[in-house]
Amino acid sequence: MTFLFYLFLIINATAFILIGYDKSLAKNQKRRIPERTLLLFVLIGGTIGSGLAMQIFRHKTAKRSYLLKFWGIVILQIATGCYWFYFKK
Repeated sequence: MTFLFYLFLIINATAFILIGYDKSLAKNQKRRIPERTLLLFVLIGGTIGSGLAMQIFRHKTAKRSYLLKFWGIVILQIATGCYWFYFKK
């Protein structure tokens, strides 16, 4: 269980840093991190880190297509968690 905690901590920290770094790249008009990469970190458990970074850095909060994918992944994660908790006893 401790391993999973640290794994998710690392994934969320990485997702947070990636969103912040992508914002920096956007400000400097440099080549950006692909959305697919950012969303992959959300999918593998970086939801909290990505969500916090989006709010703190004000990044990706106005891009509707990204937000739909982000919230779709969040809903999928919640549904999976509910299924696991309630039906896999």
